[in-house]
Amino acid sequence: MSRSSSPGFVIPVDYRKAAEHLFPKDGFSRVHKPDFKSAIEYAKVLGVGTEYQRVLALNKKSEELQKFLHHFKSNLDLLIQKTWVEKSEERRKDSLHSDTLSFMGKLEQEDYHGAINDFSAILKELSYLLFGNQSEKDDFTEYTFRIDAQMGLFWWYGSRLKEFGDNASDVKFLWAILLLGICYLTNF
Repeated sequence: MSRSSSPGFVIPVDYRKAAEHLFPKDGFSRVHKPDFKSAIEYAKVLGVGTEYQRVLALNKKSEELQKFLHHFKSNLDLLIQKTWVEKSEERRKDSLHSDTLSFMGKLEQEDYHGAINDFSAILKELSYLLFGNQSEKDDFTEYTFRIDAQMGLFWWYGSRLKEFGDNASDVKFLWAILLLGICYLTNF
């Protein structure tokens, strides 16, 4: 996690450590492979550690997991519906609803590479709906950190999520990475 260029802005040390363990500075390699421990630590720092570990342990076909995913989708739909946008941007909200359905379908099919890419796009669009043009600026993550450190860490995760879709081959780990964001948004 790089330092901000704004004077006086410092990311809390425990957040920085969790982020650098999950997303190594020099990317993934034989030396820096993604691991479950770093995902669990990241979830703890996000404030969803207990829920994350509970959901991560569920069987993917269990009724309990299906209920959890339904809550996630319902909460995401509420976030989308409750955002205020100009009339000319209503299509963005409709498009995001369609993207959410595609994402949920990929989760059901266990296409986690595709789901990572979809979720990354969903988070990018959701950040626009929630924060407007600020979400497209270079200092967006810093901006969200200043609002709330856990929120900043979440949006930083969203900005780096595609790295896993491009570099991780372990589908169990891809599922674990997706659950980080799903757990956070379910409790947002």
